[in-house]
Amino acid sequence: MSGAQTMHSQTNSRGRTLALAAAVAALFLLTGLFQSWNLALQILNMALISSIMALGVNIQWGYAGLFSVGTMGFVALGGLAVVLVSSQPVPGAWAAGGTGIVLGLLFGAASIAAAVAAHAKLPKGRMRNLGVVAILIGGFFVYRAILDPAVLAVEANNPSSAGNIGGLGLPVLLAWPAGGLLAAAAAWAIGKTALGLRSDYLAIATLGIAEIILAVMKNEDWLARGVKNVVGLPRPVPYEVDMQKSAAFLDWTARWGLDPQTTSSILVKLMYGALFAAVLLVLIWLSQAALNSPWGRMMRAIRDNEVSAEAMGKDVTRRHLQIFILGSAVIGIAGAMMTTLDGQLTPGSYQPLRFTFLIWVMVIVGGSGNNWGSVLGGFLIWWLWVMVEPIGLWLMNVLTMGLEPGPLKTHLLNSAAHMRLLTMGGVLLLVLRFAPRGLMPGR
Repeated sequence: MSGAQTMHSQTNSRGRTLALAAAVAALFLLTGLFQSWNLALQILNMALISSIMALGVNIQWGYAGLFSVGTMGFVALGGLAVVLVSSQPVPGAWAAGGTGIVLGLLFGAASIAAAVAAHAKLPKGRMRNLGVVAILIGGFFVYRAILDPAVLAVEANNPSSAGNIGGLGLPVLLAWPAGGLLAAAAAWAIGKTALGLRSDYLAIATLGIAEIILAVMKNEDWLARGVKNVVGLPRPVPYEVDMQKSAAFLDWTARWGLDPQTTSSILVKLMYGALFAAVLLVLIWLSQAALNSPWGRMMRAIRDNEVSAEAMGKDVTRRHLQIFILGSAVIGIAGAMMTTLDGQLTPGSYQPLRFTFLIWVMVIVGGSGNNWGSVLGGFLIWWLWVMVEPIGLWLMNVLTMGLEPGPLKTHLLNSAAHMRLLTMGGVLLLVLRFAPRGLMPGR
């Protein structure tokens, strides 16, 4: 391709990007103008978080071709980090069994490490297998003997309102990178065992592991109260009620003729949006720098042809593990941000449809391999996810206006709730048919 053709192609691509970004921005502006700015900002904040999740998936799939569907597990681990880092320690919990829990977990990890070391050091044969099995079985029983009494003691400590060990009481913003580190540590453990699998088996394994992570969070009450949820988590921005009690704020709203309740809610959402946008921009900058570096070109070469890359001396498995950890860390950060925005951790709310497959739809629609495309897909798909249901109800009311009240009309109106799933499927089919590489395809 000549230089003039390349420049023309880049100009067209830049114009297409700007047009798509303007169209998505118009959706949020129209939501604010015709409905409410509170709603528009609420959708915007979750769209920012969803875009970061999509960016993490794009790093794994778009950079290296790793088909992981364990997104939900890493999001949940990010949320767990907020509880463990920023919530206040539960009075009496550590004295009751905190030390025993830590010792039990450390002994369990040491048992696994000893089994791995024995497998590596001992010569192949029956003795090695028996030795590894003996270490694992013996370590398990000792681990349970240390952990179980401590867990029972912690869960018996004020179970109606606590029953968990609590957190470190640190500033909640520190929980965001901690969420990334916790997700990265889990990704390392998963990757060491699962990344040797073929792509379809890797998808099944990561989906199963995500469900295991969620099952542990739901059933281990000492960790984060299980399905009883942790509420009242600290937040990095002021509370609306505190702003409404401020004389300076009340004077300012009175001077401009604003409603204090609505204004305080909008200001808090704007503060959250500024924090989320700053994190997204930093991650985009780092992701773009990595993608355009020699490391990024190597990852794309591995993605396109693993056999050729391996023949050139590249350690494919090691690079896959590296990119799997990086993408999972980004998803963990987003999970911590979402829990901070909610102010509570509710393990029962983590569903594969929302936190795995919807994120994949964002990446596919936006354009895998393109960081900005994933961000665009995050904004567009989340707006549709929220707004399609009320739009569908309005449309169904219009279509059934002439029908007499009866079972048919009732059924059609009740079916409006399913417009969300129908629309997501329709959007995905249209994109796969007319733009199979996404709205903003990668190179």
